Amino acid sequence: MLNLRLYMLQRITGLLMAPLVLGHLAVMIYAIQGGLSAAEILGRTQGSWLWFLFYGTFTLAVSIHGAIGLRTIAFEWGGLKGAGLEAFMWLSGLGLLALGGRAVWAVTFA
Repeated sequence: MLNLRLYMLQRITGLLMAPLVLGHLAVMIYAIQGGLSAAEILGRTQGSWLWFLFYGTFTLAVSIHGAIGLRTIAFEWGGLKGAGLEAFMWLSGLGLLALGGRAVWAVTFA
């Protein structure tokens, strides 16, 4: 039952990430074609709750999606099982969330 839930959660986060990836690519293309510098980009994102929510949601979805995928790889290729497998998934997810969250915070509010 857990594997079915993780499977569904990974598919749902994948569906959530699809428009976020397209939005991110559109923003990058706009910034590059507009010739914006890093300072100009940060000037536009600082203090913006909209960018914080956009990239925060993106980071959360990627962290969940990636942790479940890494769990599958650790099980199939690494032979990891049981509590070690679950701990690996949680540590991977929390690590991705911490790194991504720090980057989102730095771009929007630091």
